[in-house]
Amino acid sequence: MPPHPHPRTPRLPWAAPLYVGAVQLGAYATARLSAARRTGLLRAHSTNVANLRAGRWATLLTSAAFVERPLTVPYGAALLAALGTAEARWGVPRAAGVFAAGHAGAGLLVYAGLRGRVRTAPPDATARAVDVGPSYGLHATLGALAMTLPHRGARAAATAGLLARTAYPVLRRTRTFTDTGHLAALVLGTAMGRGLRPAGAG
Repeated sequence: MPPHPHPRTPRLPWAAPLYVGAVQLGAYATARLSAARRTGLLRAHSTNVANLRAGRWATLLTSAAFVERPLTVPYGAALLAALGTAEARWGVPRAAGVFAAGHAGAGLLVYAGLRGRVRTAPPDATARAVDVGPSYGLHATLGALAMTLPHRGARAAATAGLLARTAYPVLRRTRTFTDTGHLAALVLGTAMGRGLRPAGAG
């Protein structure tokens, strides 16, 4: 009898834990800085209007490496679970591509929407706002994961639930541009997820 084929060994995520750990260590390091130096550092890496108008396009990526305060345990666990699942399913290049494209794409869409608004806002209120963290990339990853679930009903339910939960803050009067960015990132993620779904999926 021919030997039984070896079952495929699941990919163990390594990039996602490394990234989340680096963000958390960086947060503890920046927390030790003086308030002025810390704010200056975060603003320098923010995807805000002032930076993008000045051509600091690298902030569309570097902003994902900084957070305003250390990650809470629930948020850090959710981030690690989502990114780790994406890495295990798609591999590092595709998972990182979804995260980066969602993060940068949402940042650009928010910038486009804010350019006219900041002309009438106080200089430091919006144009130079601190806008860092992995939340845009996380929402894009969640959207892509929902769209690659193997069953049509599960995909529809997960995608609808994520869209409803993310759209709700945008409908409130107290919404912020970050709320809009989360929704934009989620929509981008669902679009990318359609391309990642295996052919013939139910």
